[in-house]
Amino acid sequence: MFSFLKKKIAPSPPPVVPAPVTGAVAPTPVPSNEAPSQAQRQGWLQRLKTGLSKTGGQLVSVFTGTQIDEALYEELETALLMADTGVKATQFLLHDLRRRVKESKATEPLQVKALLIEGLTALLSPLEKQLTIGQHTPTVIMVAGVNGAGKTTSIGKLTQHLAQSGAAVLLAAADTFRAAAREQLGVWADRNAVEIVSQAGGDPAAVSFDAVQAGRARGKDVVLVDTAGRLPTQTHLMEELKKIKRVLTKADASAPHEVLLVIDGNTGQNALAQVRAFDDAIGLTGLIVTKLDGTAKGGVLAAIAQEHPIPVYFIGVGEQLEDLQTFKAQEFAQALLN
Repeated sequence: MFSFLKKKIAPSPPPVVPAPVTGAVAPTPVPSNEAPSQAQRQGWLQRLKTGLSKTGGQLVSVFTGTQIDEALYEELETALLMADTGVKATQFLLHDLRRRVKESKATEPLQVKALLIEGLTALLSPLEKQLTIGQHTPTVIMVAGVNGAGKTTSIGKLTQHLAQSGAAVLLAAADTFRAAAREQLGVWADRNAVEIVSQAGGDPAAVSFDAVQAGRARGKDVVLVDTAGRLPTQTHLMEELKKIKRVLTKADASAPHEVLLVIDGNTGQNALAQVRAFDDAIGLTGLIVTKLDGTAKGGVLAAIAQEHPIPVYFIGVGEQLEDLQTFKAQEFAQALLN
């Protein structure tokens, strides 16, 4: 499977390789993918660092002085708040940092920066979680998000990764509210050669139900349900989301197995408000945080970790397929502050 997905399947016994006979050509060893994946990850880390430079720049500038004093902590507090870390997470990080500085007997601002990376990593670590498929057939994943957050594009990227890894994917075009949403998802279906269940002007819940039924009948590994983008304040649309979830449960008593929310990293504290509202409505199991490239509000992940810790499955820093990757707390903290 690819780097950011864990598939629970029974381990297969190792293949029996017959001894080569005289004159036969010995099998060619399959090249290891380890080195390319490491190189790809390094490329991703560089893109992440570049993407977070606006947020990180204002934080790193705090540590350019020559001494550790109250002025440094005050500047850091201001920088964290400007990065949309939020009051609670900022206070937590500063209190934790003071403790680490005292215990380590740090004497230079750059040492303080290293300790802040450790503290931020510890705060974000509970958000790390891998998406797992294989426990249910099919694994039903419901995806929500406001318009403009990159929801359908994220579904398309995830579909491509799943399909390339060998998983059989079925898409459900349950976003019947937005014009051209069905066509947009259809483009991803064609690009990845996966099947799609859609109805022009159909009821979103009915489309979702049919997709789960079709996924089971056709032996699919994953059913990805694209729902209509909406604001948490749009009560009638939030009720529709609840209905979709109820109908998915009717189609499969254990579904949906994952309920993901796609949030735009540029929206800062508003993203935290979205997490709260959607979690209250449909019970989120994970997040996809997009558009972190160029944002000055990357600290919102710390706010989420402190105030509403929903696992972050993936983060994105661009439009390319490889720009959607698993979230790792240490990588994020280092990219933010280095």
